[in-house]
Amino acid sequence: MKPNTEHQIFSSYNKKDGFFDEVFNSNGDAKSIYKKLFDLYGDHSVAEYVQLNNKAKASFFNQGITFQVYGEKEAKEKIFPFDLFPRIIDADEWNTIEAGSIQRSRALNLFLWDVYHDKKIIKDKIVPLELLSSSSNYLHQMIGVDPPNGIYNHVSGIDIIKHADGNYYVLEDNIRCPSGVSYVICNRTALKRALFGVFNHYQAHTVTNYAENLMEILESVKPQGVDIPTCVVITPGMYNSAYYEHSYLAKAMGVELVEGRDLFVENDFVYMKTINGPKKVDVIYRRIDDLFIDPLEFNPDSTLGLPGLFSAYRKGNVCLANAPGTGVADDKAIYTYMPEIIKYYLDEEPILSNVKTYHCSRQNELKYVLENVDKLVVKPVDEAGGYGISIGNKLTKNEIEEVKKRILKDPRKYVAQPILSLSVHPTYIEDKNSFEQRHIDLRTFTLLGKDKEFVLKGGLTRVALQEGNLIVNSSQGGGSKDTWVLKK
Repeated sequence: MKPNTEHQIFSSYNKKDGFFDEVFNSNGDAKSIYKKLFDLYGDHSVAEYVQLNNKAKASFFNQGITFQVYGEKEAKEKIFPFDLFPRIIDADEWNTIEAGSIQRSRALNLFLWDVYHDKKIIKDKIVPLELLSSSSNYLHQMIGVDPPNGIYNHVSGIDIIKHADGNYYVLEDNIRCPSGVSYVICNRTALKRALFGVFNHYQAHTVTNYAENLMEILESVKPQGVDIPTCVVITPGMYNSAYYEHSYLAKAMGVELVEGRDLFVENDFVYMKTINGPKKVDVIYRRIDDLFIDPLEFNPDSTLGLPGLFSAYRKGNVCLANAPGTGVADDKAIYTYMPEIIKYYLDEEPILSNVKTYHCSRQNELKYVLENVDKLVVKPVDEAGGYGISIGNKLTKNEIEEVKKRILKDPRKYVAQPILSLSVHPTYIEDKNSFEQRHIDLRTFTLLGKDKEFVLKGGLTRVALQEGNLIVNSSQGGGSKDTWVLKK
C-alpha cells in the first residue's frame, strides 16, 4: 500500500502488511503524532533532501563520529549511518518504557549483589546453580566483594522492540559496557543543524543532559572518606570500536580520558600520572572488558588494564563503573529468568515483557529448537553487536544443519527466539534517493547511583538499513535515527 500523500519524497514508500508501521495507519494516513512532521518533510523536494542528508553526513564526518567494523580480514572505520527522519514516542508510551527500564535495572542490580553474596535466588531454586556456574561472565574473584554503595550496573542498556501487536518487548539486557549513547546526542545535534525549523514544531525532551547525569551518578558512588572524587574514563585506546564514545563522554563530563598506562597503583590506591605529579583517582568509568582490566588478577597478557587495580577495588579504595562481573546479568540464558528475577527481588510483575525465549540447555526446549531452526532466531548467550546470530528463514538447508551442529556441540551457549516482526519506520535510502520501510528497535540508557536513577529520554533508535533485515547493529550494517520523546 502506498501512503496517502502527494509529497514527492514519500511517493515511493511501500507500506507492507504484517508489520507495525510507526508512522502510517492501516488506511495509509500519517498518524496524528507524525502528521505535522510528515508534512514538513514532504515540503522538501528529493534534491533538497539529498542536500540536507549530505549536510548531516558532513556534520558526522567533521566531528569524527565513527565506529569500527571488524571483518574476517581487516577492521574498517566508518561514519555512523544516520537517518534524518526521526522516530517519535509520545509521553504515555515513554512512561511505560522508562518505568520498565528502571524496574529491570533495579532487579538486575539486586540479582548481581545476591549471586556474589548469599545466593538466595539459587538456594530458593528460582535460578539453577548450573546456569550461574557455567556462565563465562561470572567472576569468582567478585564473590564477597562489596562495590561502593552496593551498585553494580551504574549504566544499563536495554534493547526494546515494538511487535506487530503494538506492544513493547525487551529483546535483551546489556549490562557490561553498553555503548551507543554518544550517537543519541550527536544524532540530535546533526538533525537540529540540518532541520532546525522542523525540530521547533515539536516539544521534545533534551538528550544533551546525559553527561551531567552520568557525572552525578559516578560522583554519588565515590568510595567512603572521599569528599570530592576524581573521576576518569578508561579506554582500551583509539583502535577500539567505541573510542569516539569514550572520548566524547570524557570531554562532555569534563574528566580525563585515560589508558591503563596513564595510571598506577600504590598501596592499593589508584593514581593518575600528571605533569604536576600523581593525582589520586576515586571513580573509574571503565570501557575495558573484565578480563583485561588487571593482568595480575585476570588475563596476564593484557596490556590494556592496570596491574593492581582489582586489589584497590576489592579494598574499596576505588569505584569501577560498571562493576566487574556484571556480564553474568546480560547472559542471554539469565535473560530467560528475568520475569522470575523481577518478581523475586521486587515483588512486582514485569512492566515490559520478555520475548519468548528457549534456552538450549533445557532438553525439551533443545528438542523444539532443533526441530524448528528455520522458524527461529538463534543467538549465542555471550556475544554482542549482532555477531553469531542465525535467522532461520534466511538460511539454506545446509546452513540450518550447521546451526544444529553448533547448538549440539555446546547447548549452554545458545538461546532461540521466534522471528519477530520488529516495527518499521520510513527511512531514507541513499542509493535509491527515496524513503523505504525498514525495521527498528530502541536501546534505552538507565543510570543507577546512590539515591539517584535516570533514564535518558530518547534512547538510540537503531535501523536495519538492508531491506528485510532484522539485525539493527551498526557492526552489521545498521544505522540510527534521532528519537523524540514528547513532553506532556
